[in-house]
Amino acid sequence: MVDLSTTYLGLTLKNPLVASASPLSYKIETVERLEEAGIAAVVLYSLFEEQIIHDSLELDHYLNQGTYSYAEALTYLPDVGPYKMGADAYVEHLHQVKRSVNIPVIGSLNGITPGGWVNYARKMEEAGADALELNIYSLAFDPKVTSTELEESYISLLRSVRAQIKIPIAVKISPFFTGLANVIHRMAEAGADGMVLFNRFYQPDFDLEQLEVVPNLVLSSSHELRLPLRWIALLYGEVDVDFALTSGVHTATDVLKAMMAGACVAQMASELLKNGIERIPEILVDLHSWMEEHEYVSISQMKGSLSSKALAQPSALWRANYMKELSSFTSLP
Repeated sequence: MVDLSTTYLGLTLKNPLVASASPLSYKIETVERLEEAGIAAVVLYSLFEEQIIHDSLELDHYLNQGTYSYAEALTYLPDVGPYKMGADAYVEHLHQVKRSVNIPVIGSLNGITPGGWVNYARKMEEAGADALELNIYSLAFDPKVTSTELEESYISLLRSVRAQIKIPIAVKISPFFTGLANVIHRMAEAGADGMVLFNRFYQPDFDLEQLEVVPNLVLSSSHELRLPLRWIALLYGEVDVDFALTSGVHTATDVLKAMMAGACVAQMASELLKNGIERIPEILVDLHSWMEEHEYVSISQMKGSLSSKALAQPSALWRANYMKELSSFTSLP
C-alpha cells in the first residue's frame, strides 16, 4: 500500500499537496471543495502590511474626527456604522475557515518592515491558524541600501513575528539573494521552521496607448519548477528547516520531483485556477500510480533521493551542469 503522507511544520498531512496563498481561499465554500478534492492543507490568501496600516490610519481618522470642534467634544465619538477593519475581517475569515474544515489552515502575513502590524500574527494564532507563512517581498531598488542591510531587515522582521507566536513559521522569499544559502541558514537560526521557495516575481507591463504601468499577472508553468527544485536539492540536509516548493507545480511529475529534491510539500495554485479544483484527485491518482509502478512505498522513501546529499556527482546541481547544457544545443539555423 502506497503511503502518500508527509510532515510539514510539525503537521502530519495526508499527502504532499498544499493549496498556496491565492484567491482559492477567499470563500469558505471553495476551501471546503479543496478539502473534499483531497488537498492536504491550505495557505490562506495574504494579509498585507499595507492593508493593516491603512485600516489603522483610517480608523484613527474616524475616531478623532471632530474631537476638537467644541470644548465638550473631547469625549465625542462619531457613529462609524458597519465599519470593520479589513485586517480584522481576515482574522475572522481564518477563524471561520478553521471551523469549517478538518485540514490544517495556514495564515499568510505579507510585509517587510518591523512594526505594530506584526501583532496580527498573534491574532491569527488565536483564531486557530495551525502555522503562519511569512511572505517577505521587497524590491531592492534603492542604490543606497546594501544587501547586508536588506537581509538584516528580513531577519529582524522574522524575529519580531517569532516573538509574537508559538505556532510554526514558514518564510516565503524570492530567489534574488547573492548568498541565498546563508540567508536561509540565518532565518533558520532566527526561528523559521520552514522555507517556502520561491515567491514569484510579478512584473508589471507598460501600456503604450495610455502611457501607464499596468499589472500583468501571468500564471506559472511547470518550467518554473526548475529554480526552486535546484535550490531545495542543494540545501536539503544542509539547513534544519522543512522545505515547501512552490511555483511551477502542475502535475504529479512536478510533485514527485519536489519530493525527490527534498521538499516536504508541493504548493500549487496556478494549475487549480486554470484547470479547476478537480485536478487535485487526478494528480493524486497519478502520484499513487507512478509510485506503485516504480515500487515506492512512501513519500518519505523518495524524499531527498535526488538532493546533493544523495548524488554521487552533486556538481550537476552546483554548476547546473552549465557547460554540458550549453554544448547540448545542436539545432542551429
